[in-house]
Amino acid sequence: MTERRRGNHRTVLHNPAMNINLERAFADRPAVFAAWVQLNTAIKERMDLRRYELVTLAAALKLRSSYCCLAHGRILLELGEPVAEIVRDRRAANLSDVDLAVMELAERVVEDATSIEDADLGRLRNLGLSEADIADVVYAASVRCFFSKTLDALGVLPDAFYGELEPELREVLVVGRPIAEA
Repeated sequence: MTERRRGNHRTVLHNPAMNINLERAFADRPAVFAAWVQLNTAIKERMDLRRYELVTLAAALKLRSSYCCLAHGRILLELGEPVAEIVRDRRAANLSDVDLAVMELAERVVEDATSIEDADLGRLRNLGLSEADIADVVYAASVRCFFSKTLDALGVLPDAFYGELEPELREVLVVGRPIAEA
């Protein structure tokens, strides 16, 4: 692997053994990447995919993680969701009360988890979520904090292929670091 220093940031250059930028960020610590994949998989497999993606997008937006917003926004788009509308004004995007509530909880986890009270979780219970469902939302938002902050702290840019997304979508999902050039 080749690396170069630019100011105080290390830029990881191409390593043929790694396919995408986020993998290259963990090139020196593959066990950390494997552990993250295992943890994230354990969380994700218990959740409805759409809910997981909405929660992850909400957390990534609050974290200002372009990489995670682009990755999970693209998945939501593939699931038929109006991603640009959700990002601009989720209340006008025809999301359910449950969708809105889990996204709000994800944001609260990112902003200040210590401020979350039982009454806040009661809203989700009243909407029909079980304790396990609520915990899954918290887990998904918490693990997103680790991953997004790791990528951003290491200066990882979203892969150039995200530049192929529609301009309107790129505009709302690039909330932090810019997309890498080819």
